[in-house]
Amino acid sequence: MECLGTRKERTASGAAVRKLVPRSAHAGWAPAAGRADPVAILAAQGTSRIQELLPIRYARMRASPFAFLRGAAAVMAADLAGQPNTGLIVQLCGDAHMANFGSFASPEGQALFDVNDFDETLPGPFEWDVKRLAASLAVCGRDAGMAEKQCRALAASAVCQYRRHMARLARLAPFQVWHSAIDLGEAVAAVDDTKTQRVLRARLHEAVRGHDDYYGLVEEIPGKAHGQAQARIRDRGTTEHIERFAGTMRAIFETYRDGAPPHLTALFRHYRLADAAFKVVGVGSVGTFCALGLFRSADGATLMLQAKEAQASVLEAGAAPSQFPHHGERVVAGQRVMQAEPDIFLGVAPTPIEGKCFYVRRLKDSRLAQVGAILKAQALPFAANLCGRTLARAHARGGDAATLAGYMGDTAGFDTAVAEFAMKYADQSHADWQAFCAALDSGTLSGRADAA
Repeated sequence: MECLGTRKERTASGAAVRKLVPRSAHAGWAPAAGRADPVAILAAQGTSRIQELLPIRYARMRASPFAFLRGAAAVMAADLAGQPNTGLIVQLCGDAHMANFGSFASPEGQALFDVNDFDETLPGPFEWDVKRLAASLAVCGRDAGMAEKQCRALAASAVCQYRRHMARLARLAPFQVWHSAIDLGEAVAAVDDTKTQRVLRARLHEAVRGHDDYYGLVEEIPGKAHGQAQARIRDRGTTEHIERFAGTMRAIFETYRDGAPPHLTALFRHYRLADAAFKVVGVGSVGTFCALGLFRSADGATLMLQAKEAQASVLEAGAAPSQFPHHGERVVAGQRVMQAEPDIFLGVAPTPIEGKCFYVRRLKDSRLAQVGAILKAQALPFAANLCGRTLARAHARGGDAATLAGYMGDTAGFDTAVAEFAMKYADQSHADWQAFCAALDSGTLSGRADAA
């Protein structure tokens, strides 16, 4: 969709949408008559997953209402599809709960804070992401033992920051919007609590010093292969060498490398695939195929890539189907639109492997990711505001900031309405979590640990 009107015209067109969908309309939530059973949605989703991993997925979701919300993106997507929507389309994350925002390093080594999960990305109404973020904050606040007033304030402040930052972005030239980013160092400097700020600064300093050994994931092994010292991925935690997946994993990385664009082909001349291992990731992603690929140069320089299976977005329950027949391409395209500094290795295995679509990226910096985790654990109100501002920046790249700012306006009406929705949906999500736990206890929902 072109955005060739003046800023004033686009702002007015956004404001006009309020006549069709008032901002107050976003406050409502009640389960629709005939609402799909959340347990049935999760069971159906599980049929396309690796069956022996389903018990792990369900155990992680059972841990808390917030953990359940993280894994139940398909449930909330179906619920949002039945809500009034503005028709103001952006590139959605599709799963914008607060744990899907985090820190990582740009190619130049700058520590950034951004949306960091795009498995469900698809164009759709902007408020779907905003509502999922707000609901996740309400649920997270309750899990942390915060009072209801504080939980509502968390949700409202994140939406307020989203609205205000969108208004700021609307005043910038499109090229400036595209290149705006959230500097993690600056964000840490703005944390009010000096003790938390000190811890964050120390972790940030530690993280940016480099990670040649990928923090213990790579181990040297005796002997040589192809004239160079050998290395392998260490089996630990959720990373494991599984022999029956070995051929598939190598095929993914080799297909990706063979189909790489010329600039990466020039780089890959210096590396060969030395090892591959299976990895269990996340909460919502558990059961999809994920692998790590260790690449080494003749001098022992290490490059670690991660391949992830991409399935259909849960947003297709209520949004237009993806224009990409290859779901890895959908993920890659969405990430390139939304993220300020996409990974240079972000790409796809061009042809499906054993009927599955895969995308590839560089393995995330685990120590740098911890900085974002500490920020959310110890400075939750600050993190909520940071997530709201970050989501606005991401949406402004794939949507139109002036139109969105025009719709939301300069008062708190939109913030208050979405916060009201967040609290109501937190109640719904808690009830769904209880039903989910009951289904596990009764055996209605289970994963077969002996499945192939």
